[in-house]
Amino acid sequence: MDTLSLPTLLAFFATAIAIELTPGPNMAYLAILGVARGRVAGLFAVTGVALGLAIVGGLAAIGLAALISEIDWLYQAIRWAGILYLIWLGYDTWRDARRPIEQHALAVSNWVFFRRGLVTNLLNPKAAAFYLAVLPNFLADVATPSAFLVLAAIYVLAATLVHTIIVMGASALQPYFVQPQHRERLGIVFGLLLVVIAIWLFIATRA
Repeated sequence: MDTLSLPTLLAFFATAIAIELTPGPNMAYLAILGVARGRVAGLFAVTGVALGLAIVGGLAAIGLAALISEIDWLYQAIRWAGILYLIWLGYDTWRDARRPIEQHALAVSNWVFFRRGLVTNLLNPKAAAFYLAVLPNFLADVATPSAFLVLAAIYVLAATLVHTIIVMGASALQPYFVQPQHRERLGIVFGLLLVVIAIWLFIATRA
């Protein structure tokens, strides 16, 4: 851990922020959720995303993420599960937007969004790729597992900061979409967007 200097930590934090500002599954889903469901639901999802990133970081620190990346059938299983899960979320977003507003407000507990944020990141091979391909570049050759975990924690912090800002900004638009016709259109657009993100993930994670 003493191999991590302050300039290294700051450089890694800036890198993590830049990566999280790049459009991807988390950004798209959290923006959609913030607009469609509001701030509280979005923040539940942010917490789930953070936990998912922390778990993947812990697995990477003990070598399981590297093992998964080396076993092709296991990597492909997780990859396809993530892609299909995003497609299902797209369908669910479209379906949810077609419900009457009262049913829309009561149908789903906020803990569902926490779970979706968690599962999305556990099934996201891009998260493991970051820990395996980007994070080690900021470690010295003699770096310890504790140093890896410090950087993983900084990454989770940076990601959570970006995700919270996305949710807060998107939720400010929610009042405009309360009207049924706006919600239905939003459901179509955002449902298709999640499917597009799934296609992007399929292309970006091909071996």
